[in-house]
Amino acid sequence: MELSAHAKTVGVPSRKHVLVIDDDVELCQLLSLYLAQEGFEIDYVHSGSLGLERAVSGNYSIVVLDVMLPDIKGFEVLRRVRAESRVPVLMLTARGDHQDRILGLEMGADDYLPKPFNPRELSARINAVLRRAWPDPERLAPISAERVSLEDIEIDKGSRTAQRAGQNLDLTTVEFDLLELFLKSAGSVLSREEMVRAVLRREFSPFDRSMDTHVSNLRRKLGPRRDGTERIKGVRGVGYLYVLSSQ
Repeated sequence: MELSAHAKTVGVPSRKHVLVIDDDVELCQLLSLYLAQEGFEIDYVHSGSLGLERAVSGNYSIVVLDVMLPDIKGFEVLRRVRAESRVPVLMLTARGDHQDRILGLEMGADDYLPKPFNPRELSARINAVLRRAWPDPERLAPISAERVSLEDIEIDKGSRTAQRAGQNLDLTTVEFDLLELFLKSAGSVLSREEMVRAVLRREFSPFDRSMDTHVSNLRRKLGPRRDGTERIKGVRGVGYLYVLSSQ
């Protein structure tokens, strides 16, 4: 039976309404107890099909999605969610399975956490994703109309939209924040540590390669300049550089 930690009226999601899609009943119950203490509202389901239906309903501020589900696999759920919704998704993967993590990020997941994990870390990851995806309106008010542009790329921080040569870019929350960071730091090398702290809002781990995947996704969506040159270059052993056309 599908259980819910809280009942909630359908409508605009609160900033802390979480949907957990995982077939581990005991884990779901544990997370409900812990996250409720952290101020979250939790619903959980144990199948991919029901999880997909709930995820695109517009009732949740974030979805926590396990890769291994009994009916529809987590990656297929993610693919279908991304086709219909921009709701942030945090993937739960098997520890040591780097391919699952990379694939999830490439398909549009906002973050991942390998099992087994500490519920405190999950709470911290959820909060970090929510800060990116649902910024505090009061904090954004003074800069809501700010635009940042460089060459043919322009972003609007108020509407959180990005364009290349007047055409809209379909970016995830991470990719948008990453692009903003690159545009503001164009011409200067950014270390992976700086990027993780500024964009993912967590401490850097040298074994965490998720930032490389996010950069790769962003680079693919931006495409090269009209003259065929790269916009973003890797700097071996350091990080990345958004190249100015004169460089």
